This record gives sequence, structure tokens and C-alpha cells, in this order.
Amino acid sequence: MMIGAFLIALTATFHPPKPTVGDLITVDFGRAGEGAGAPRLDPSPDYEIVSHGGSRIVIRTFAPKPIALSGTAGGVRFRNLVVPVQSLLAPKDTMKPAPLAPPRLPPQPRMPLIAIAAASVLAIAGWVWAYFLSKQKKAMPLIVLAPAERFRAAVRDSGKMRQPWAALADATRAYLAGRGYGAELTTTQLLAHLHDETVADILNLGDLEKFSPWGAPSGDFAELANRALTLIDRYEPRPEPQEQAA
Repeated sequence: MMIGAFLIALTATFHPPKPTVGDLITVDFGRAGEGAGAPRLDPSPDYEIVSHGGSRIVIRTFAPKPIALSGTAGGVRFRNLVVPVQSLLAPKDTMKPAPLAPPRLPPQPRMPLIAIAAASVLAIAGWVWAYFLSKQKKAMPLIVLAPAERFRAAVRDSGKMRQPWAALADATRAYLAGRGYGAELTTTQLLAHLHDETVADILNLGDLEKFSPWGAPSGDFAELANRALTLIDRYEPRPEPQEQAA
């Protein structure tokens, strides 16, 4: 038995030849592990059996020292099959971590920076141009229409409204109020004061369109609008005649 164990120690090989901590170490027992005498390793805290098949067993260890294998191969028990495991550390290593280099930023593309700078310059130029343009802009003169012209425009626009009769009535009331006729009077009071048939037709149709559930009766709106414009001749103040020099 001693001779068999000695022969196993001589014929067994391992790979890699100089294993280090954490390497997968293949132990090959050659002919001694063939047939019914497949090799078996005894469990040990010094190594881990990763796999075994045929005459080969794969182990791994994290102990930085030679490990001794024991077990059976070819029906023969063996002991102290030494596998020299080397440490990854250099001799007399102080175990101090190497200084870390500061992180480096990857090279940044320049096109986005150029685009941002160009956009900023254009924006500043636009604001400066708008500022000087506002300084040079002159105030538009305020155009104030005479009451008669405002009334003509309101009569013309009333035909485009959703309630044209009511719009024509509102324009007429606003014109007469500007001429001093009944700003505070109701329709009945204003008609009793003016006795004007055209004003009566306009205001009555406007009130019907505003307040009657049946609305205003159908009629010739253009004809009544033309009659409304004749109110200018009746209610617009006349300029006083100038005295002739003697």
C-alpha cells in the first residue's frame, strides 16, 4: 500500500504548474485513476472540490499556501499529495491599496458648445436690436373720430352682428346720448320726448330682438340703416353763422 501511494504521488500531475489563489487546479491521476479506481479526494477546509470526472479532479483554494491532498485512487489510499499554491501578493507586501488616480473626464465634443455660444450671441444681439428699435419708435397719433363718424361706422358694423337690430339700436342710443338726448331715459321716455318716427322704428325693433321671445320681425335692415344715417342731419349741431364785418 505504501508503494501504491508512492506511485500515485509520482504519477499525479496538476495544472497549472504554478497555481495561485483562486485558480482552478486540475489534478490528473493518470492511469491510477482509470477503471473502478476513480480518484476521490477527502473533504478539507483548505480547498473546494469544483468537479471530478474520470481520472481528473478540479479543485480551488483561497489559502495562499501549499495544500496537502488526501484520498483514494485506483483502490489505493494516499496522503499528503502537496499542491504548491502561490499568493498573488508580492513578498513583504504592506497590504496598502495603491493610490487612486483622480478620474478623468472623457473629451467633450466641441460642436454643442459652439452652437450654444452662437445662440447666446444671436439672442443678445436680438435684445439689443429690439431695445434700440423701441427707443426709435415714435408714438402713433391717437385718431379721435367725431360723433357723426363714429355713428356711421357703428351703423355699418351693426349689420355684421349676431343681433343686427339690437346693435343698430345701441348705436343710435349712444349717438343721441352724445348729442344730449336721453342718456338716462327709457325707450318710452325718449320717444315721448323726440317724437321721431325713425328713432321709434330703430329702438322698438332693437328691444324686440333683445327682449322678445319671438325676436324682431323680418324687415329690410339696409333700408332702416340708411334712415338711421339721416339722424345725423337732424341732430348734429349746426355751426353758428359768423357775423359779417360792417
